[in-house]
Amino acid sequence: MKYACLIYSEEGNPDVNPDPSSDAWGAVIAGYMAFGEEAGGAGKILAGEALQDTETATTVQVVDGDIITTDGPFAETKEQLGGFYILECADLDEAISWAAKIPHAVGGRIEVRPVEDYG
Repeated sequence: MKYACLIYSEEGNPDVNPDPSSDAWGAVIAGYMAFGEEAGGAGKILAGEALQDTETATTVQVVDGDIITTDGPFAETKEQLGGFYILECADLDEAISWAAKIPHAVGGRIEVRPVEDYG
């Protein structure tokens, strides 16, 4: 079964999202590379991407046939969606065990959600 692992953290929190020019950033990237090698090597990763900061987001909705766009994300929250993985796992327990290895599980949150299968 496919599971989406949605990676949430506070964008401005240097403990979780350090400056890209810092040594701490290198450690975060190394953690993601290690996760990618382990989960990818086990054949679990089907897709995954990091997202740009929320200042680049555009929210779209259609109201009475009119397209309305708003700069920024839909929700005003402390934590923002920063990226995702789509994993192939036997069950929710396996998906949770892999999600716990995603570096932002420490200091952020990983939402694990089954992917709908309409087939």
